[in-house]
Amino acid sequence: MKRAKLFLKEFTRIVIHILFWIGVYFFFTYYLGYGSTNTAYINNFAFYLMPITITLGYFFFYFLIPKYLLTKKHFLFGLYSIYTFIVSFFFIALSIFYGMVLSHELVIKDANPLTKTVPYIIFGVYFITLIVIVLGLLINSYQTALKSEDLRNKFLATQLRLKEQELKYLKMQIHPHFLFNTLNTLYGFALKRSEKTSEVILKLSGLLDYILYQVNKPKVLLEDEIQHIKNYISLEKIRFGDNLDIEFNAPKNTHSILVPPMLLLPFVENAFKHGARKNGVLNISLDIQLKEDFLTFSCSNSSNNKPTEKTGIGLTNIKERLSKLFNDQFDFKISKEKDEFKTFLKIPIKNE
Repeated sequence: MKRAKLFLKEFTRIVIHILFWIGVYFFFTYYLGYGSTNTAYINNFAFYLMPITITLGYFFFYFLIPKYLLTKKHFLFGLYSIYTFIVSFFFIALSIFYGMVLSHELVIKDANPLTKTVPYIIFGVYFITLIVIVLGLLINSYQTALKSEDLRNKFLATQLRLKEQELKYLKMQIHPHFLFNTLNTLYGFALKRSEKTSEVILKLSGLLDYILYQVNKPKVLLEDEIQHIKNYISLEKIRFGDNLDIEFNAPKNTHSILVPPMLLLPFVENAFKHGARKNGVLNISLDIQLKEDFLTFSCSNSSNNKPTEKTGIGLTNIKERLSKLFNDQFDFKISKEKDEFKTFLKIPIKNE
């Protein structure tokens, strides 16, 4: 397949060159014989100009331009161009002489064979050479642009693969963090031989199902993400019982909104893990709102007056993910008040 493409490319290149020189030949016949009826003489004479014209054109196209002009050796290019024009002048004159001599038998009486004098004939050859030089520069510029674009695309593709690998690594970090928190809950019930152990296992199974089949997707429906948070909250309600006071406000019309998976849950996890009970009760408030083309998420939990040494692996993870997913098009704030810890997130959303 690759050899066939190379053959087709080379064949196309040869055909283009042949068509170009055929066009040059017809240019000579028109340029030299405009107004003349001696067509046979003009055609034969133009034929003798073609070898020197082709040689001169290819000498510039394949040697002088790529070796000296494109490598910015302008002085040498100018010097060798002068030498080339001096030598080529002799061969052009020789071609004109042989063309006139060998085409003499084709002269028609009372018909001017050529309508251009020798200086104009030489000018015509150099004019074609100038066109070849310009075409050479244009083709090289186009090829350079293609190579630059190809290199740019390869660089961007490499950057994208690296970004995807980094995001995949960050998502993988979410799993053990989530499992660590949930298994701690399950372990506590197992020690107490609680009847709710089986219910916890069932809910954990549902959460794991979401993680395994949804988290690898670049985007998930916001309504699925909200349901996932609700399932996690219901799991924590079993653990805390009456010692939990939680409020969760979420929009209803979210069936067409897409968000990155497992983006909001770490906030909720950290609210449970690092929140402090106030009067024996852990207070948590969650709020999701859709405003124009943005989603805002607010999370607050009761806390003590002790300084927080760390925010947990979840929030550290989320900061890195936000930077890679949205660049600078997001707003993320963390604030610590007297008895309350707050996080705020604002991200662009996409309707599907």
